Order: sequence, then structure tokens, then C-alpha cells
Amino acid sequence: MNNGSNRGGGPGRGNSGARKKSAGPSKPMNKARKPKPSAKPDAEDESKPGVRKAAFIKGKGPAGKPAEKPKAPAKKTNPDEIRLNKFISNSGMCSRRDADIYIQSGNVKVNGQVVTEMGRIVKITDKVEFDGTTITPEKKEYILLNKPKNFTTSGDEDRDMRNVMELVRSATKAKIQAIGRMDKNTTGLLIFTNDTDMIRKFGLPNQKSFKIYQVSLDKNLKFEDLEKMASGVTLDGHKLFIDEISYIEGEAKTEIGLKLRTPNVKVVRAIFESFKYDVLKVDRVSFAGLTKKNLPRGNWRFLTEQEVINLKNV
Repeated sequence: MNNGSNRGGGPGRGNSGARKKSAGPSKPMNKARKPKPSAKPDAEDESKPGVRKAAFIKGKGPAGKPAEKPKAPAKKTNPDEIRLNKFISNSGMCSRRDADIYIQSGNVKVNGQVVTEMGRIVKITDKVEFDGTTITPEKKEYILLNKPKNFTTSGDEDRDMRNVMELVRSATKAKIQAIGRMDKNTTGLLIFTNDTDMIRKFGLPNQKSFKIYQVSLDKNLKFEDLEKMASGVTLDGHKLFIDEISYIEGEAKTEIGLKLRTPNVKVVRAIFESFKYDVLKVDRVSFAGLTKKNLPRGNWRFLTEQEVINLKNV
């Protein structure tokens, strides 16, 4: 007899084993946690992608690079000492490499003794002979000055006069000196150098090089006196030959051009004074081919390499 119960799981009651239909997708029980940054100190800056910090290891520099060794303090050098090959090179004789060859060949003496030792250190004050010539450890400098009035090459003439060295002091640290002398009233070209051979050469009485002067007299030079001067002048018992003498074109006859070989400027005054003329001014406008072109009074300039060669070949 059926009492209305449905034991077989009919529609009257739900099956206790049946699942409820889900209202939506299931959610995970625990949220996924972000991985914590690794504990590598200073290896990488996570806040700035692509930028790495240098990792340092005790006793070393950045990882992968050896630490820089502290620099040893520079050795103090004696300014009065110099290598022999540099001594020769500074003198302008040749390069350091060529100097080594000369040294090895026995062509260099220091204080009278032949030196063949490479790397030899000498003093600035030592006497060094290169192939028979005594040299100085300075580069040869050649300076041309257009000397103004009231400057002298000697400090003994007048205390009120200034020395010409004041005008070229800024040009070089080398120990230069003037070739020849000029008094306070003489103006024009004056060469300064530390080349002792050139100073000696242009100081000799028998000169091959010409000097041209413009002389200003107190009165007109008579033509007959000009002709007598052109044939030669006797001073202190010595005959002086004048290469050229003439009036300066476009100027008064008090302005005279004079071409001589002698390096002594005093001779220029003596020539005219022997004919009873007072010399007001002497201006050297040319020296061994050098001129005052583009060189205003009181200014100086370095000689070009070709000009130096020309002077040496005079």
C-alpha cells in the first residue's frame, strides 16, 4: 500500500545526494599574495626598472671591477737637474732621439769628460759640449724690437733712462740679450737672443750683413760732403768704407740714408761729426734684411724660422 511517501527520490522531496545549482563562479578561499622582493641588498632598484645599483663588496670596488690602487705620490724633481738628451734638445741642436745617438757615439762631453751613458742626469750649470760646441739647455729665441727713444742697452749711461729689457721681458723666460748696443737717442731695429753664436757673429768688426740707417742732421748735408763720405771716411786712423749714402727722396736734405756693415752704431754719429754736422737722430730701419714693416715703435715680434735661417747664412 502506498502511503504517499516517495522513497525512491521522486519529485516530492529532493534527493539528499543531489547538489545545489551554483549562483555564480566560485571564489578562491585565500587571495594570492605578491612575492616579496628578494633580499639582495643594493643589487637592483625595483622602483626604477632598468636602473641597477652597483653592488659593493668589502675591500673591492663595484662588483666585477677591481678596486683602484691609490696613486703613489709624485717624485719631487730638482729643477736644476735635467736629462742629458733633453739638455741637448733644449739647446736646439737636435731632437732627443738624435741626441741619444750622439751620446752613444761619444760626441758629448760633460765638464770635460766624454759621456756615453744613456739617461744621464746633469745639472743646468754643467758645461756640456756637443760635437765640440758648448751649448746651453735653452731653446734658442730670436726677438726683433723696434726700439723707441730714451731706452738704452746699458744701465750705466743715465739713471733716468730705462733699459730695453723692460720692453721684451714678457716675451720669454730665456736669458736673452741684445745684439750690439744702442744709446738712448738711437731708435730702430734691435735683435735679442740667447744664441751666443749669433751674438758673437754679429759683434765681429768684419761684417757681411748690412744695416741701413736714417740719420737726421741739424742742417742740410752739402753734396760735396756727401760725395766725400761715399768715397770713405777715416776715423781714429782707420779707413771706414760706406756702402751707400744718399738723400732720402721726398725729405729735406737733413734726412740721410746710410748703408753700413759695421755693427757699431756710434760709428754712424762719428761719420757726420767728422764733417762738423750734429746728429739729431739715428734710426736703424734695416738689419741684415729685416725691416720695421708692421712693427710699430716700441713693439716686438719673434723672428720666423726662415728669418733665423737667413741670419745664420749671412
